[in-house]
Amino acid sequence: MRLAGKVALVTGAGQGMGRAIARLFAQEGAAVAAIDLNLAAAQETIAGIPAATGCSAHAVNVTDSASVREAFDALVAQHGRIDIVVANAGTGAVDSLAGTSDESWARVIGVNLTGAFHVCREAARTMTAAGVRGSIIQVSSTAALNGDGPAHYCASKAGVMGLTRSAARELAPAGIRVNTIVPGPTNTPMMQGIPDEWAQAIVKAVPLGRMGEPDEVARLALFLAGDDSSFITGQNLAVNGGLAFI
Repeated sequence: MRLAGKVALVTGAGQGMGRAIARLFAQEGAAVAAIDLNLAAAQETIAGIPAATGCSAHAVNVTDSASVREAFDALVAQHGRIDIVVANAGTGAVDSLAGTSDESWARVIGVNLTGAFHVCREAARTMTAAGVRGSIIQVSSTAALNGDGPAHYCASKAGVMGLTRSAARELAPAGIRVNTIVPGPTNTPMMQGIPDEWAQAIVKAVPLGRMGEPDEVARLALFLAGDDSSFITGQNLAVNGGLAFI
């Protein structure tokens, strides 16, 4: 029960890595707010978790700052504080650079980078107001390191890493840590949606010879959320089977 007594908010918790993180945090004793654009998916994530844990599901659009703030306010009203925030919500698209429309660029940047900013900003406001020495965890991608992906996706995930570095320096005096998980190819619905030939080529390039699993990412999130990582901030930690080095 490494997170007993903690309150956590996880975006993109309706599937994949976000679902694995939310469920592991709950197993470790945290009261988890599962945040997702799809409320039914968020509710499915916390299904089976006893109500006494204080876990809840919320429909939130991370591209809408007001929607994000409402979720934070609701959680503070319920629990009085937020200790851990995971900005995991993400999206992608299979576009060439020349074929990327303004709308596709805006959507991917809006969810992956602007959405992460909205969540990180609200976490900073909420934690500093309550005097919480919390942990903010963001999720990037190996694509930010090696450029192996569509331009908007790579750019958005590289931006998340820059956001982490800046936020970590600014929030350190308040005792708030900010770190980024950098997954490689992981067995999630997003990965399952890319063309088979792309997936096969990506897996072939991974030195460990396979995709990662959402639970493997969740275990790193648990480490960053808890006291075992108390002197770690501003870092980008990879879970990618050796595909790229930081």
